[in-house]
Amino acid sequence: MDAGATRIDVLSAHCDARGSLFEPLTDAQLAAQRNVHVVLTRPGEVRGNHVHREAVETTTVVGPCRVRLREGEVLRELDVPAGQAWRLTIPPGVAHAYRNTGDQVMVLVSFSTRLHDPSGADTERAQIL
Repeated sequence: MDAGATRIDVLSAHCDARGSLFEPLTDAQLAAQRNVHVVLTRPGEVRGNHVHREAVETTTVVGPCRVRLREGEVLRELDVPAGQAWRLTIPPGVAHAYRNTGDQVMVLVSFSTRLHDPSGADTERAQIL
């Protein structure tokens, strides 16, 4: 993946009266991962606001959500509609942040190509949202 080229996929979901089900990664993507974390975010709150030096982070978010990316010097803002699941594959060097624009808890599932490092050596704060 080229530096700065965030890939965005709208995922297919099976929906019925109970809710929805989707697969956040393909089989090939899953095989490349070294870390997974689930983030629950209250309405109006922001997660992310950071950039990875080396890791590729793949995040699936269920809307409503505002996503902001800084790719090089370009800021890009996306609005994930309520009920849709979007997968963002974010290369190293791209700052990213997620705001819950709904009135319920928002779910993010993030995968990383690097193991979690509690010292934060791969992660740098980037206040973009």
